[in-house]
Order: sequence, then structure tokens, then C-alpha cells
Amino acid sequence: MLYPLPAVMVSCAREGEKPNILTVAWVGTVCSDPAMISISVRPERYSYDMIRETGEFVVNLTTKKLAYAADYCGVRSGRDVDKFKTLHLTPLKAEKLQFAPIIAESPVNIECRVTEVKELGSHHMFLAEVLGVDVDEAYMNEKGKFELNQTGLLTYSHGEYFTLGQPCGTFGYSVRKRRKK
Repeated sequence: MLYPLPAVMVSCAREGEKPNILTVAWVGTVCSDPAMISISVRPERYSYDMIRETGEFVVNLTTKKLAYAADYCGVRSGRDVDKFKTLHLTPLKAEKLQFAPIIAESPVNIECRVTEVKELGSHHMFLAEVLGVDVDEAYMNEKGKFELNQTGLLTYSHGEYFTLGQPCGTFGYSVRKRRKK
């Protein structure tokens, strides 16, 4: 198993029921064009049937401020508790989806439509196309660039949550030519 993993909260819903939040560590980008994501969920989880039936979900990135909520949503079932209400989180209508809400307190919400389900064993992987990305304007700099690294993103490793640390390089730094002095 590769560690650390992102700790994200996936929101979903179906018609006539309260929305739910599921914490997922097995999530990743699988394609850039078209933009696609995968999440893996155990079939016995409360959210599994919602996602399978509606074909939609939202990946909500988590931060240090959302660590308690991310943990709670990973150990409590939506069958037993209304997680939005209990955690004082705000479900907002997603722009591109019919049922799954975004979590307003998350700095990034990635709206996804399922394209395929791979039944792998203990978990089923939902492959999904990214339909929209919502970002918190508080993290936009004066030049209009989204400062994702300023959000305090959360990761999960061997039972513990961590925020991302200090940068140790930039893309392509290993092959850049040195400037002559």
C-alpha cells in the first residue's frame, strides 16, 4: 500500500433522501484529457448505493480545519447520523450535478459523473469524468492564480492525518539547466 494518501470527503445524495458524506483515501487522477478521477468504495458503505444509482459524486478536498469532519465521516455511517447537520457543514447545489451537493467549507469541490464501475474485490472503483471544479475565492491570488498549497491540504498515513509540508522541489527541477554566473 502506498502512503500517504489524500483524505477527501466525497458527498453524494439521491432523490428524497438526506445527502451524505463519505471519507475516502483511495482517490486519484486517472486522466487529464478528459479530466477523470477514480474513487474506491466498499459496497457495504451507505454511500455506495447512492453513487451507483445516481452515477454522481463530489470530491471535496479537506484541510486541517476539516480534519475532525473527515475523520468523523470515515467512522460514522450516514445510515445512523446526518453528517452535514452533526458537523455543521453546508451542502450547496452543485452546478453540473442533479443530486450530489458540494461541501461549502471545502476549498475545492470536484463534480464527477461515473463512467464505469470496476468490481475489484473488497472495494469497487468508480471511474468518473470531472464535470466541474469549484474553488474558494479566498485562495485566489491577485493575479487570479489558485493557491492550492495555501489551503493546508490533508493526507492520511497509517492511521494519522497530516497537512502537506514544505516544498522540496518543483516540477522539472531535476533537469533544468543552471544559469551561468
